[in-house]
Amino acid sequence: MTQPTTTSFPRTIGMDLGSRSSSFCIVAPSGEHVREGELKTTKTEVSAFLQEQPTSRIVIEASGPCRWIAEVASAYGHEVVVANPREFRLISSSHRKTDRNDARILADFGQFRPEMLSPIKLRGLKCQIARSTLSARAHAVAQRTLIICLIRTQVSNLGESLRGCTAKNFHKTAPDRIPAILRSALAPTVRILLAVTEAIAEYDKEIERLCAEEFSDTKILRQVKGVGPNTALCFVATIEDPKRFEKSRDVGAYVGLVSKSRSSGSKNPQLRISKRGDKALRKLLVNAATYIVGPRSKDCDLKLYGKRLETRGGQASKAKARIAVARKLSILLHRLWVTGEVYEPLRNQSRAAAAA
Repeated sequence: MTQPTTTSFPRTIGMDLGSRSSSFCIVAPSGEHVREGELKTTKTEVSAFLQEQPTSRIVIEASGPCRWIAEVASAYGHEVVVANPREFRLISSSHRKTDRNDARILADFGQFRPEMLSPIKLRGLKCQIARSTLSARAHAVAQRTLIICLIRTQVSNLGESLRGCTAKNFHKTAPDRIPAILRSALAPTVRILLAVTEAIAEYDKEIERLCAEEFSDTKILRQVKGVGPNTALCFVATIEDPKRFEKSRDVGAYVGLVSKSRSSGSKNPQLRISKRGDKALRKLLVNAATYIVGPRSKDCDLKLYGKRLETRGGQASKAKARIAVARKLSILLHRLWVTGEVYEPLRNQSRAAAAA
């Protein structure tokens, strides 16, 4: 791809990153492809390659190794553009997808139209470590669930059943109720369950420590009943800087809790939510909204709003109500974070009563 113009563009290097090897394409300011090749995705080889390059614009996709490659490139004075693969579909939906072609596309668009790559800003290291802690805990919880289901299934196959209890206490009560004929077979699994449960408890302590010592803003968010340390920490570590949004309403779209739009002419169908943005944060917000709308929570504006939506009838209305409350919850948390205000659960209701 060449650009027959005298306008000067930056020297650009597009890199398609892989876990073992990465392809690159170097584009001169004139738009000519001057060099293509492949290198191992190691710090030694990537550092040597970037060090020998004159000041350039490095274009990469958001992926596992993109963080340390961006840090290495910035250290050598290069400009780094990180493309959002969810928004830039030309690569993921291509019918001729190869590492070489991907590197070319990144280089060409990065040089002439970088805004079309929907560039993203990488999180700081502190926020990334907090996110890793939350992710590790979530995986441990998922493993515990699988182990409990396995034990219950094996007991059920013998015509027996285990009395219901919480997952947190399952390792304490279940072993004594497992049929004797199965105890030797399931004993190692029970020990694994105990180890996983202890690991989850350690993660809970670490998350509380992170909230108290490194992310003190989470205390403001936890004023809302139903927002625990996991949700508050994930919200702060994912957004990182609340000032990145001009309006709190933009947070709902960022997390993917607003409906997709596909209007054409007189047609404007109602679609599902976009599910863009961070899946882990969206899941935690929906879980918090489920508790808020549920029977165990106290009355608040969010709950009353959700209950009004549920009265429209049907199971679908309940699901839509949870999503709507989760979106409003994301807006509320951002607003509390920005202003530092004391949370008033029934603020809207109080205002309406005063106006009446």
